[in-house]
Amino acid sequence: MRTTVSILGCGWLGTALGRSLLRKGWKVKGSVASTQSYNRLEVSGISAFYVKAKAQSLTVDYNSFFNTDVLIISIPPTRTDCVEDSYPKKIEQVIAKVEELNIKKVLFISSTSVYESKNAEVKEGDEGTPEKASGRALLKAEKLLLDNPAFQTTVIRFGGLIGYDRNPARFVQGKNTPVFDAPVNLIHRDDCINIITQIIEKNIWGEVFNASSPEHPGRNEFYAKAAKISDMPIPVFSKDKGSYKVINSDKLIEALDFKFAYQSPMDYLKEVEEWAYRI
Repeated sequence: MRTTVSILGCGWLGTALGRSLLRKGWKVKGSVASTQSYNRLEVSGISAFYVKAKAQSLTVDYNSFFNTDVLIISIPPTRTDCVEDSYPKKIEQVIAKVEELNIKKVLFISSTSVYESKNAEVKEGDEGTPEKASGRALLKAEKLLLDNPAFQTTVIRFGGLIGYDRNPARFVQGKNTPVFDAPVNLIHRDDCINIITQIIEKNIWGEVFNASSPEHPGRNEFYAKAAKISDMPIPVFSKDKGSYKVINSDKLIEALDFKFAYQSPMDYLKEVEEWAYRI
């Protein structure tokens, strides 16, 4: 029997995930919140729906979007969400629809920003008080989902997303202050898609997983090389690490018997170099 998956938020990750699941023979529904994105999604082959989550309401063109075996929530907080603390309220609106239509499995895409920078390695359970408002908003949203007994939720906390058209050299262009030499916590989109797919296939629910490449080169090494091979200005770097954290993904690796295609973010820079060379 084919699995039906609905992806709430088909952006850069969600659309690529949907295409991958389609190739595996799954039925995939995807949501967007603008007409332009709707047209783009239709062309991809994913069944397109309009869903817009607000703090006080959830606008849905067709409830059939929520007729699914698994709901993947991939809508990150915006700056407005964080300032007004409205993001958890948006998730509450989604939860109400999940309960109404009796969805039993939810996969929530979160971020490693939920961790406090403790200048040390962090595992699931080491959250502390995140410095960023987005991290605090995500942590509240995670709790709302995980604590709800009406359905099972698994949370994936991804590191910074890289791959394909996301050239990391652009992340540090135009910096007016030196870039701290903290360890990087990054993950390639291909690994993200494989992790999500395996969690669904292996029916792993009620868990929280960190997901970041196991190796963590320093920002100086990583971004200097990215800028050099992309023929971009190399930013000024500091020897100081600043405040940082190192994301430990051992729980995920053990639970899924998972092998990262990109053990280190440096592996992706080989592709960036090849791409730059071809151009």
